[in-house]
Amino acid sequence: MEGNRFIAFIKPYSLYFAWIVSLIATGGSLYLSEVMHYEPCRLCWFQRIFMYPEVILLGIASYKNDRKIIPYAVTLSAIGGCISIYHYAEQKIPALANALPCKVGIPCNFDYLNWFGFITIPLLALIAFIFIIAFLLMGRTEAQQ
Repeated sequence: MEGNRFIAFIKPYSLYFAWIVSLIATGGSLYLSEVMHYEPCRLCWFQRIFMYPEVILLGIASYKNDRKIIPYAVTLSAIGGCISIYHYAEQKIPALANALPCKVGIPCNFDYLNWFGFITIPLLALIAFIFIIAFLLMGRTEAQQ
């Protein structure tokens, strides 16, 4: 019962919440690379490929309240989230870094951030993708479900 009230509260603004998450994730990504001068690895670039367009797509959809974008944005986030999972696993499981090493630029298993021993940049990206998916799924209309 409590969950239904939460979803009912979030539903009308779900596109805006998903857009805000994508804005924060993109802003954080640009801050780390352009201000902190952390060079993105190859997997970071792939995650960016799936996050950056969501700022524009979800921004326009939020402005127009166009919920037809939800399946497309969920797909982008799901693919980006899968890349984040693999990237995080590569950082935490050394054998994965040897199986498919990054040969250009910074190694993908390098940790710029390692807060509390487990919070890394790919984990933060994964959390953003999960939040975007959750907000978008909460905002579906009855016809989309």
